[in-house]
Amino acid sequence: MFKVFKKWWKYIGAKFSHDFDKNADPAIQLEQALKEAQDQHRRLKEQAANVIASQKQAELRLNAKMTELEKLNATARQALIMASDAQKGGDTNKAAQYESAAETIANQLIQVEKDVEGLKAMVMESTQAADQAKAAVQQNGRLLQQKLAEKQKLLSQLEQAKMQESMNSAMAQLQETVGDDVPTLNEVQQKIEARYAKAKAHSELQGATVESSILEIEQATSNVEAQSRLSQLRSELGLDGASAAAPSVEQPKPAEG
Repeated sequence: MFKVFKKWWKYIGAKFSHDFDKNADPAIQLEQALKEAQDQHRRLKEQAANVIASQKQAELRLNAKMTELEKLNATARQALIMASDAQKGGDTNKAAQYESAAETIANQLIQVEKDVEGLKAMVMESTQAADQAKAAVQQNGRLLQQKLAEKQKLLSQLEQAKMQESMNSAMAQLQETVGDDVPTLNEVQQKIEARYAKAKAHSELQGATVESSILEIEQATSNVEAQSRLSQLRSELGLDGASAAAPSVEQPKPAEG
């Protein structure tokens, strides 16, 4: 039962997320994305500042230990000199005291030298970490600048998309029926094209009738000329007599409309 409820809950969450992304304003989502990128950059800078601060503190501690080391070295040398002078002067007690002090200083010197070596390693590691943090901040800063530059481009594309959507919607409305008593542009276009086609057909038919009449007249004229020529030949051959008259030209009948 728990597994079924878990699957159902995930389904509801996915559906809600899908519906939200579908209906969300892209401009607002873009602002949210840029704000999140700026917040991430700010957090990265704070972390880098902490790393750099640790590196600076390690350097300060190393410098202090180096100063202490130099001071102990100088004190140890001075104690040995004074012990030697006391020994030369025959003051064995003083010489022993200076020797004991020099030994104590030498022990301190050894410990400080160990501290210096440890601090040197720490400074090297912290310096490397600080350099990496600086590089990360610079790289992320460049990416943030690119995102800010792309913001204007995306907003411009969004405005163009909205304008195109409005144009598509207007064109779709022009194709739809405005009302029962108002014809669409397509209907008017079809009506005009039908009238034009019909008028063109009548014109072609009238042209065909005139052409037929002309052909009929030309044919009749040709027949008359042929009969006249035959009459002439018969006359020359003496077949119909010299007095045979040429046939009269028959007037062509008007073409039936």
